[in-house]
Amino acid sequence: MMERLCFGIDIGGTSVKLGLFTENGNLLDKWEIPTRKEDSGSHILEDVAASVSKKISEDRLARENIIGIGIGVPGPVTEDGTVIHCVNLGWGVFNVEEETKRLTGFETKAGNDANVAALGETWQGGGRGYKNLVVVTLGTGVGGGVILNGEILTGSNGAAGEIGHITVNYEEEDRCNCGRQGCLEQFASATGIVREAKRLLKISGEPSKLRDIATLSAKVIFDFAKEGDALSIQLVEQLCRYLGIALSHIAHVVDPQAFVIGGGVSKAGSMLTDLIKKYYENNVLFALKNKDFKLAELGNDAGIYGSAKLIIGK
Repeated sequence: MMERLCFGIDIGGTSVKLGLFTENGNLLDKWEIPTRKEDSGSHILEDVAASVSKKISEDRLARENIIGIGIGVPGPVTEDGTVIHCVNLGWGVFNVEEETKRLTGFETKAGNDANVAALGETWQGGGRGYKNLVVVTLGTGVGGGVILNGEILTGSNGAAGEIGHITVNYEEEDRCNCGRQGCLEQFASATGIVREAKRLLKISGEPSKLRDIATLSAKVIFDFAKEGDALSIQLVEQLCRYLGIALSHIAHVVDPQAFVIGGGVSKAGSMLTDLIKKYYENNVLFALKNKDFKLAELGNDAGIYGSAKLIIGK
């Protein structure tokens, strides 16, 4: 008997990532198509359906052997598959599961992209072996997902796990992209640490290698911190302090077994996780100490893995 298959789909603002998986989690093939956001994003799911159909035809796959489609989208998704305003795609409110099933004929399960990526890391990545964990993605922004008893915590409106918008600095005057002030994302993202570097370089007369860099990046700041540059160390310490505080707040509510850190900033490796853990330990009850801090393993594929797991686990 042939092993059953499924599709895992991760819709981003620039491209849609698609993967063909076995139900045991083996990735057989992956590819991308552009995200066409014109006409309020009305072509996106049509393009997904066409790409899935093309893959089935090219690989001569038996439709009856396909379990269905899992799909991650950049916005809140309710339990019944209703998307609530994916601003980056131009989507309003509609049921993405029903529409994808109508276009493809396959059963579909949808989730928020950050939550789905967390599920992917739990299933086949840095979170393997844990049933209760928090995944944090440090990239342009700060995303996250909470997995409890092996399942995504979605909340009543699909907005649980918005780790990046925990308030960590009540004195901050600049506004976050969400419209509020003092969000974790303003300090712990790749763009956040660069913003803080520019601010610190203006107000500090301290010598730093950062002053010789035309285009600052999170990687440069972490690299210089590893080399002992005092200003860079200060910036990295601040990022990790705010992250440690935010994760301690989360732990007091969900008590996870582990934290998995991913996204581009996570390439800093153990320097990052060790510092986050130090500040985390300083801010939690004794019963919540000694959690595992792991690095994510799936990179940009976490979304397609998690999407596949959505439909496999349905």
